Amino acid sequence: MVNSIFPLEINDRVSGILKLCKQKGVTIVTAESCTGGLIAGCLTEVPGSSAVIEGGFVTYSNQAKMSMLSVKLEQLDQYGAVSEEVARSMAEGALGSSKADIAIACTGVAGPSGATDTKPVGLVHLSCASRQHPTLHKKCNFSGERSTIRLATVDAAFGLIEAQLNLI
Repeated sequence: MVNSIFPLEINDRVSGILKLCKQKGVTIVTAESCTGGLIAGCLTEVPGSSAVIEGGFVTYSNQAKMSMLSVKLEQLDQYGAVSEEVARSMAEGALGSSKADIAIACTGVAGPSGATDTKPVGLVHLSCASRQHPTLHKKCNFSGERSTIRLATVDAAFGLIEAQLNLI
């Protein structure tokens, strides 16, 4: 792909994901926090992606997670926004709020601030929900600058989408 804002290797990976989705008749919705829409942006960078991409939710605040994705306040209070439980709820909530077949969600600490002793900069939880199979989860501990962590999260999201597609 020429003149992309994303690295060539990511665009190539996305092209493969979109092709597989088309073959399987699968659509995708995103639910993003720490990436702020980069996953959806990268997916829609590829021409023809409208056949596969249902839409996306950028839920940076806890209120947005609750109102748009039906994440429960009790979960946020008990586990925090950056947790497996919330990532799973985000993905499942995105499915419930869309007609997509699979949903990818991420929540994390991209830095440079926002870290705690138990949730350091670079901690990211991703989940991929499907209408047909159990929700997948991946915990990542990335390092580097904010932009590096966010791009690494995008790449990890594509790995989780690929894993979910392999089940379908």
